[in-house]
Amino acid sequence: MKKISQKLFLIITILVLFGTMTTTLLATPTPDQTLGQGFDQKIMMLMRLAGFRSLSACVITDDHIVWYKGYGYYDVSKEKQPNLHTIYILASITKTVAGTALMQLYEQGLFSLDDDVNQYLPFELRNPNFPQDPITIRMLLSHTSSLNTNTQNQYYWGNFSGDPPFAFFPEPYLREFLLPGGRFYDDTIWSTQYPPGEHAMYANVGFDLISYLVDLISGEPFLDYCDTHIFHPLQMYNTSFNLSRLNLEQVAVPYQRYAGRYYLLNDLDFLMGKQTPPDLYWRPRFYPAGGLYSSVSDLSHFLIAHMNDGVYNGTRILQKETIDLMHQIAPDNTIGYGLAWMQTQITRRLTATGHAGDLAGTDTWMLFNQTQQKGIIYLANGNPSGGFLPFQGSLIVHYLLYSLFTKQIING
Repeated sequence: MKKISQKLFLIITILVLFGTMTTTLLATPTPDQTLGQGFDQKIMMLMRLAGFRSLSACVITDDHIVWYKGYGYYDVSKEKQPNLHTIYILASITKTVAGTALMQLYEQGLFSLDDDVNQYLPFELRNPNFPQDPITIRMLLSHTSSLNTNTQNQYYWGNFSGDPPFAFFPEPYLREFLLPGGRFYDDTIWSTQYPPGEHAMYANVGFDLISYLVDLISGEPFLDYCDTHIFHPLQMYNTSFNLSRLNLEQVAVPYQRYAGRYYLLNDLDFLMGKQTPPDLYWRPRFYPAGGLYSSVSDLSHFLIAHMNDGVYNGTRILQKETIDLMHQIAPDNTIGYGLAWMQTQITRRLTATGHAGDLAGTDTWMLFNQTQQKGIIYLANGNPSGGFLPFQGSLIVHYLLYSLFTKQIING
């Protein structure tokens, strides 16, 4: 009976919040309208519902941050409050960086988007259910390669256990995981229904292949390539795939909520009853598909570049035509994906583009509206595991977006 009462309370709370959001959306705000006294309280309530311990969020207009706020504690034991430079794991927002890296090489004429990936890989990649159908680079970037949507936990938890780190990635692990007969082969990663190019299915391992293509085509290790050609030019100095290169005092501790209690995740190995030193807990975290660490401040530089035709603070990382190509959603892409870039429906008349991310202990969003040239970033540590709120942080991002796009947040 107690559980039923708790759920009823949550349902009522959500309905009240959605009612407030709808009222806000339909109102006609004045140009100087502020956030209002209840804004922070609503965010904190949504954080509790979503299972977040901290939230770091910003609003971007044109080429700069116009609003920032941190909520909660990113390290609860030490009561550390987040700021612009608090570092979170980005989860699948990482895919936009991997895609940007590969598209930089595309601009140099080093490959065509419709090239068969086997022109560049040291092994023959085919869906064994459709062995005559080539898989192209465009298909990997748009999740249409026929690599199937699955949890792939056996891949990601064992992937980076080598000594030294990455001893088995990308080779021989990708070969052993993707090819029939491989030591770690899992036939569920391939669609049995759709051939390559016919249907969109979100597949993390496709972006591991993209990072490997960056290695092979550029001649530089993927981590070094991103440092040299993306992070340093964009002044993203608190951004890395390798946690041991960052200031651990600034890193948000990942928390996961189970049955109403929070658990510290120093490592995904925690879920398997193991513990590893904090400076190594980057190793098993979906590395090229979701393992990048960054801050709201750093990530805003990357989003601003994408919002402004490839330029941040006078530095160009991509040409406008390439940016447009990445952001263009194919009409038949059922998951709203362009090239390493996705589209989200905010209302019936309003869309935003960018990417979301979700991993054990983290929830992230990076979105902007191309018409209004406004965007938001929010990075959170902590999320629920199943249970009553499967949408995790979507209420918060929608509330922020409603506030942003109805001009409640002051410009300039």
